[in-house]
Amino acid sequence: MSVRVGVVVFPGSNCDRDTTHALALAGAEPVELWHEAADLRGVAGVILPGGFAYGDYLRAGVIARFSPVMRAVAAFAADGGLVLGICNGFQVLAEAGLVPGALLRNRGLRFLGRDVRIAVEQPATPFTHLAGPRRPLRMPVAHGEGCFFADAATLDELEANGRVLFRYVRDDGATAAEVDDPANPNGSLRAIAGVRNAAGNVAGLMPHPERASEGILGSDDGFGLIRSFVDSAAAADRGSRTLEVAGR
Repeated sequence: MSVRVGVVVFPGSNCDRDTTHALALAGAEPVELWHEAADLRGVAGVILPGGFAYGDYLRAGVIARFSPVMRAVAAFAADGGLVLGICNGFQVLAEAGLVPGALLRNRGLRFLGRDVRIAVEQPATPFTHLAGPRRPLRMPVAHGEGCFFADAATLDELEANGRVLFRYVRDDGATAAEVDDPANPNGSLRAIAGVRNAAGNVAGLMPHPERASEGILGSDDGFGLIRSFVDSAAAADRGSRTLEVAGR
């Protein structure tokens, strides 16, 4: 039986179908979770996809964080459940306080939609363990508010505790500079493209691995991240079922 992975759908989501397709390719059973539902339908992991939740009015992700489904997602995360936010999903997680930092307007103040390269900084996590050796991974970005920001103390803590998952890098794998470097598309501090929470079960990233999950899309470099999430969710599901049986 394939593992059930939820994909939250907000009004304005536009990558939910891409995400469900990538999950199915990775062997999961995608389950759509409508924003008004407070029930996660027994899924073993949750992905918040890209798009423009609630039109990104006021600020990207700030309205979505108050939706009924996010109360359920927060409770799921607090109980150790795996949650991944991609692009707008990352913004929603940050607004909800489920991952650190904030996503600000791109330094160039323009929407960006193009391929970038990122590198996995922490290979032994539920989100990255099947990504392979460290190398530049090519996948697209599509955002206007993707500049990762946090105060210096928070940035230092993220670095010290291995909570920076991804960085923007150049073609040769060198870390991109913060300012005036085409390899850092939005001017994110320390070229951070993705982070995780202190417990390690919630993560967000701005680039789109689901849009780089098949060679026909121009790159399948993101598929290792999707596979990692599905594999980790399946392991968590097996563990919960074992505990369930033992408790009978």
